[in-house]
Amino acid sequence: MQKLILDTNVFVSALISNSIPTKIVFDLVLPQKVEISLSEEIFAEYIEVMNRKKFTIYKNFTVKADIVLNKIFEISTFYKTDRNIKVLKDISDNKFLELSSISSADYLITGNTQDFKITEFERTKILTPREYWDNYKLK
Repeated sequence: MQKLILDTNVFVSALISNSIPTKIVFDLVLPQKVEISLSEEIFAEYIEVMNRKKFTIYKNFTVKADIVLNKIFEISTFYKTDRNIKVLKDISDNKFLELSSISSADYLITGNTQDFKITEFERTKILTPREYWDNYKLK
């Protein structure tokens, strides 16, 4: 089974539009066709970001976010990161690389191409949602 790490922006995009992130979250992640790697730090970021007031302009965003967060918490494999990696310019994003290192995830999916300029870290490929969907998703 593929092991994925999803950047927070993938979940936000999945909840505010009908797009590739929506397909990844609702067609692959929630039905458990892939395994999700997570850390407490990243899950805390998911909660913080998805509870930002600016997203309340989207119909039922808060309700949908609560449902998705509860399911993600339930189905994910949690890892305790023990490395302090300093590769990315945005220091707060390094926690995703730390998780990829400890979890040996196959893919880290992010829409943040500004900060994730690398395409691979250790054995984890770093892809946009479109790159993942077009080239690596389960058939």
